[in-house]
Amino acid sequence: MMSRLLIGRCLSALATALIPTTLTLAVLRATDDGGALGVVLASELVPMLLLLPVGGVLADRLRPERVALFADLARGLSQAAIAVELLLGLYRLVDLALLSALAEAAIAFGSPAVPRLVVAVVPGPARLRVNARIGVVTSLSSVAAPAIAGTVTVVAGPGWAAGLTAVLFAGSALTLGGMRTSIARRAEGHHGAEKAAGAQSAEAGVAVQGVENGPGVRRAEEGVEVRSAEASVVGQGTENGAGVRRAEEDVVVQGPEDGVGVRGVEIEVAGRRVESPGLERAVEERGTFSAFGRDLRRGWREIRQRPWFLACVFGHGVWHFVAGLFLTLAPVTVVQDLGGETNWMVIVQSGTVGMVLGVFAAPRLPIRRPLAVMQVGAAAYLLPMAALAVPGPVAVLAVAYFAAMFGLGVLIPLWETVVAEEIPERALGRVRSFDTLISFASRPFGLAVAAPLAGLTGVTALALVGGVLVAAANLMAITWSATPSTRTAATPAGVGRAALSRWARPATAHIRRASMRGQNEDGERSHAPS
Repeated sequence: MMSRLLIGRCLSALATALIPTTLTLAVLRATDDGGALGVVLASELVPMLLLLPVGGVLADRLRPERVALFADLARGLSQAAIAVELLLGLYRLVDLALLSALAEAAIAFGSPAVPRLVVAVVPGPARLRVNARIGVVTSLSSVAAPAIAGTVTVVAGPGWAAGLTAVLFAGSALTLGGMRTSIARRAEGHHGAEKAAGAQSAEAGVAVQGVENGPGVRRAEEGVEVRSAEASVVGQGTENGAGVRRAEEDVVVQGPEDGVGVRGVEIEVAGRRVESPGLERAVEERGTFSAFGRDLRRGWREIRQRPWFLACVFGHGVWHFVAGLFLTLAPVTVVQDLGGETNWMVIVQSGTVGMVLGVFAAPRLPIRRPLAVMQVGAAAYLLPMAALAVPGPVAVLAVAYFAAMFGLGVLIPLWETVVAEEIPERALGRVRSFDTLISFASRPFGLAVAAPLAGLTGVTALALVGGVLVAAANLMAITWSATPSTRTAATPAGVGRAALSRWARPATAHIRRASMRGQNEDGERSHAPS
């Protein structure tokens, strides 16, 4: 199963990396207008940014292998349509823009589902290793894809390059077809249990170890009726009054983060989730739009409860912004003042080698503080920015960029693994869509403002400010007051929930705090970042 996952991610990563070069060369064959190229490339980015929150919600509602499958199929079909049009000699910019927008919209749905897919397929101790391998594949694809797309386009034409991309997406979809994940097995188990219950489920209580629900939650034929708005935790003496609203509106007992709660079709007790299929129909009766908004709010609530995550995402967003500055300013400086295009290619390849080595090293290093290692790795982008600001030999800039990208390579699998362990699986898609949105939005912004800012301040000043900014934003996350203790055993397998055990607070503390809170206007529990 893990082999199929890795093969599928390899094919999908390579196909995704082929698209920009193929599309750029196709547009340039159609017109020499740089503005037209900008419009087509923007048509890729905008739909993805707009649809990422929607994709996050769907990734949490649906089985991740199905979401990833349909995303790959949609991208494959869009690339096949582009291939047919280009092979027929029809270089219509509007068609290219629309089909590219379709492909990027599919990425918005498929990307948030991948972390859940890894969680559903890979056992916890092996996730860091698998995430590292996926990172290596993605890194190598980003390096090889432009050369592959360029070669195929020069030899056979952009239509054949688009056709190759479509075939790769189809191959990725084949690896996902029929994949049995832990989520699929749980769903089949619940379906079998419901069929076995049959007519005997006209009235059912919700029994959870350690929880007493007064007269209980009774399931009637037409839905779920909440007979008691009081729940108590045995041994704690904490009562949650007014925490249960009618199930037709929303089935919640103090919210999923308060130690005791019914969220959708789940009951959560002290961090342990117990499925309750009997509540599903009442939840499904809610309108789609209101349910979507509720899911978005809950996803944001999961983020707000974790200041360390917000601090890290902010730091990573600054990293992408500063990377946009560097990738605009550095090539111009190197080509004009430091020896030309060949030297710039040496710098780029040194960064690629550094990132690949970092990804390989991450699961093998004796990391005791994963959060600190991640943020220091991101802060290392200070080095190439400083080398750019202070004129020096090309070798210095190449070594600095190598170090920065090595830090990124270490960060990628650690971040994927820690987030997958610490974010509840039911909210992982929404949380990761927020993370992806910040990253994808900040990089183009840096690319866009680099030249105007350099014209105002000069390259030296802008590079120094950018370097200090990326270092400060990422190192600040390490000292965040609510940051988890990231001390682990000095083994790769130690990175995970055990690594953050001191960070996880007991559910009873959440319950006591929640009992003193009110509800806001829309009935959702209001939570300040803790």
